[in-house]
Amino acid sequence: MEEVERLKELTKSLHWHNYLYYVKNKPEISDYDFDILLKELESLEAKYPQYASKNSPTKRVGGDITRKFEVVNHNYPMLSLANTYSKDELEAFIERCEKGLGKSPEYICELKYDGVAISLRYKNGELEKAITRGDGTKGEDITNNVKTVRAIPLSISGDYPDEFEVRGEIFMPLDAFQRLNESRLEAGEDTFANPRNTCAGTLKMQDSKIVAERELDSYVYGFLSDKQGFIATQFEAYEKLNNWGFKVPQKHDNKVLVTDKPQEIFDFINYWDKNRGQLPFEIDGIVIKVNRFSDQEELGYTSKTPKWAVAFKYKAEEISTELLDVIYQVGRTGAITPVAILDPVSLSGTTVKRASLHNADQIEKLDLHKGDYVFVEKGGEIIPKVTKVDIEKRKGRNLEKINFISQCPACNAELKRVEGEAQHFCDNSLNCSPQVAGKLIHFISRKAMDVEGIGAESIEQFIHAGLIKLPSDLYTLEFSDLIKLERWGEKSVENALEGIEKSKEIPFQRVVFALGIRFVGETVAKRLVKHFGDIDNLISASRETLEAVPDIGPRIAESLRNYFDNPLHIEEINRLRSFGLKFQVEESEKKLENAVFEGLNMVVSGTFTSFDRNELKALIERHGGVIKSGVTSKVNVLVAGENMGPSKRQKAEGLGVEIWTEQQFLERLDRRD
Repeated sequence: MEEVERLKELTKSLHWHNYLYYVKNKPEISDYDFDILLKELESLEAKYPQYASKNSPTKRVGGDITRKFEVVNHNYPMLSLANTYSKDELEAFIERCEKGLGKSPEYICELKYDGVAISLRYKNGELEKAITRGDGTKGEDITNNVKTVRAIPLSISGDYPDEFEVRGEIFMPLDAFQRLNESRLEAGEDTFANPRNTCAGTLKMQDSKIVAERELDSYVYGFLSDKQGFIATQFEAYEKLNNWGFKVPQKHDNKVLVTDKPQEIFDFINYWDKNRGQLPFEIDGIVIKVNRFSDQEELGYTSKTPKWAVAFKYKAEEISTELLDVIYQVGRTGAITPVAILDPVSLSGTTVKRASLHNADQIEKLDLHKGDYVFVEKGGEIIPKVTKVDIEKRKGRNLEKINFISQCPACNAELKRVEGEAQHFCDNSLNCSPQVAGKLIHFISRKAMDVEGIGAESIEQFIHAGLIKLPSDLYTLEFSDLIKLERWGEKSVENALEGIEKSKEIPFQRVVFALGIRFVGETVAKRLVKHFGDIDNLISASRETLEAVPDIGPRIAESLRNYFDNPLHIEEINRLRSFGLKFQVEESEKKLENAVFEGLNMVVSGTFTSFDRNELKALIERHGGVIKSGVTSKVNVLVAGENMGPSKRQKAEGLGVEIWTEQQFLERLDRRD
């Protein structure tokens, strides 16, 4: 059949373009063209599911819910590396290798990626399983999540063995980590501490769609097979892996070194100690291995580590420099963030001119003075931070104490600070230029109104041209407004206008999120919409009424009331409503009339045969129940599936919480009028 052949052709073609983009960094088609082909494949797979590959490119976007992670035995032990922190210890390692082999071997040096180790099993050219390190002999099967990492091929081509394993590292790039933390900060959520821990937590999430959104990346560095004899060295394995479609360290960008000269090993270590700050991901050292596989076998292993490899670990770098000034940045929600301006200094291979000071309390705690010498450290942070002041260097100098500002640096409005909050903020949201741009960029973002054809640069361009100031202004844009702008052709204008029009179909809860109200992230917006049903009920709700909504505390309630008490915000909402945006829950989204769980706070734990946990939670909410994350005295019911931890049951019993089995839940659900 012609359509089936087209399905197979698209599958192969999209795997190839994915490899060119994420591994070779040499795309041959645009993102738009890739998405068009992907949508065509999705359509064909829906029509002919029996011909869809289990590793289809459409699986990259995630969406599968994992009820639990199966524990799987490793075919080959997944050992750790011995660590060293000094030149003397590394020289001792080299001496042991030479003594054990009776010769000076060739070594291969590579970056030690600060991420999560992974084992990838391939069978007949297809990814079969992805397994965590675990205890080295067995790990957890996280295949669904790993399939979303675009640098890892789902299907390979070439002269590969029928079955083999690849070892590598999955990590979160620094720019992806920064975007994630910025979005959480803007939504009033806690930020993550560092990319490595965030990556580890992401890979253990139950919903692979969320994993796909986190933009994880990967390098591979190990090849294992019963038919390994056709590859003689570690570096040859890299070349083979790269030809098969894997992302590996390359000589041309100095991410790998092959040498038999110890001095070149130390030069490689020193180079990356100075230049690691230029990498788009974090490393915490250099791995040194004996290159030839036969030499590795001769040297052998201890019970925990290979004798032919070692990791040279870098120490966190801290350096002192002069504090020249403190400036203040304004976020899209009006939050004010102080930033230290420093006498430029080299730190972890980059020139540092700025460092985070977080908030007014941090400035006061450090007792900062202009002209102080301060210690700055990266230590896993993307933005360097000031850790302490060198008080000794202040003695005898008359320095000006730094006091937090009282007015917005962008619009001069008086700053406010809500009791119990760390940050000051400017509430002149409609006339403060950084907030105007930030709110518009947030409004069009994928998780909000998802306006295709328009990005952050477009928004800045529209503002500069005087075309927009408020989100509602987007819906007044016409072809004649955009075609006269620089770099805008007919097709791009049509795409932008089509994206604006299509955004009117976005459901109510995402419209509320798109408004950019302080502390109203995706989850809070969902809670509000579920409770109030339409925007008028939400606007008229008192603080007390708002706080009665599950998970809405005093801080969020006050932010909502401040927002809705501003007549300019109400005018903007009414204008958006007049353009056709959805400000009420659709009939199809409303909870069922049979609200058998009305008034019940419920916790779901364990695994179930009739549904996955997300389906079960959605069903509870549709029937009037409220989902809670943990067992407390305020919880009425614990729905207990298989493999639920005994501590949760004991806590529920101790608090007198009613415990339902899956069958008991179904019986109550079926009690219909």
